[in-house]
Order: sequence, then C-alpha cells, then structure tokens
Amino acid sequence: MNQNPQSSDGRNDDDSALSDFLASLMDYTPTIPDELVEHYLAKSGFQCPDVRLTRLVAVATQKFVAEVAGDALQHCKARQATIPKDKRDKQQKDKRLVLTMEDLSKALREVRIVLYFKGIA
Repeated sequence: MNQNPQSSDGRNDDDSALSDFLASLMDYTPTIPDELVEHYLAKSGFQCPDVRLTRLVAVATQKFVAEVAGDALQHCKARQATIPKDKRDKQQKDKRLVLTMEDLSKALREVRIVLYFKGIA
C-alpha cells in the first residue's frame, strides 16, 4: 500500500471527503445568513452562484468570530483576576463577566485587527 499522499488513491479519498463536505453544506444552516455573506462578498467584488461556497465563507466567519470571542473572554477573566480582592468579592456576588472594548481590542490585536474608536487604538 502506497503511503504517498500524492498517489491517485489518496487524491480520490481527498476528493471524496471534499465532495462529502461540500454536499453537507447544502443541508447546513449557518448562523450568518446567506444573504449577509452574499452582500459582503458582492461588496468586495466576488460573486458566485454556488450556495455551498457562500456557506463555506459563513462557516469560516463563524469560526473566526467564535475564536475572537473566546479570546476576549480569556482577557476579560484575566482582567477580573487583577481586580483587588475586596472589590472582586463584591463583584463575585453578581457572578457576571463584563466584556469591555479593551478585552475585545486585545483579542483582535492578536489576529492583527485593530479597532479605531474614540480612545481605543
């Protein structure tokens, strides 16, 4: 058995897996609506009639947003841990975390996206 990933057998397996994945996108309803993705793709000059590609972009965008939100949550938790103990005890009764623009900005900087708002750079 040939272990070379460039072999025709391996390529057929890859093609089959890709075809299966693309077919599964037809039955998947992403969090980000197709119309919104199509709008921004068209705005950037890209048009494709294949809904599977639109959904693939939606899934990739959803994954990116989830990762940034998770990173922002970690920054929020780290910030909460640096609050003096007496103030933290009062806040822990509420048990809610407050995500700030600073947390989000730090998470986005990690992926080289910078937010420009008043006072934030």
